[in-house]
Amino acid sequence: MTAIEFNQQLINQQTPLKNFAYSLTMNAEEAKDLVQDTYLKALIYKDKFADASNVKAWLYTIMKNTFINKYRRSVKTRQIFTQSDDLTFVKPSISGSSHIPGAESEINLKHINSTIEKLEPEYKVPFTRYYDGYKYKEIAEELVLPIGTVKNRIFLARKRLMTELKENS
Repeated sequence: MTAIEFNQQLINQQTPLKNFAYSLTMNAEEAKDLVQDTYLKALIYKDKFADASNVKAWLYTIMKNTFINKYRRSVKTRQIFTQSDDLTFVKPSISGSSHIPGAESEINLKHINSTIEKLEPEYKVPFTRYYDGYKYKEIAEELVLPIGTVKNRIFLARKRLMTELKENS
């Protein structure tokens, strides 16, 4: 398939992609962004597309995976601890918030960061990468570790941090 034929097939799928994106996001602007991201990935990975396969299905798969990955990344960046009983340890949301952190939250944030810094590097590095939104697989490849080891170290880092923070609060 030539580049022109491929691009024409992408253009032909614009309306169904917009509809599918809107059904996922329920927001017109986010749907437009999702369509753009899908087109960008389709053009970048054009060589992965098999000529005999269905373009629409391929684009839908790209869009669905992109949406899921963005959702997971946004959930991970909203909270530092998902199992914390104390709401003072919840990472404040920055998106669109005009809330200026008070002195108490600044102290709590400094305490959390200093507690993270006290972790041994084998626990601190995977935990901070995970907190920054990296996937387990990406962390495992970067650190040249099995994925199970990465998951275990992140779990143990969380457990140590929760224990340490509860004791010092």
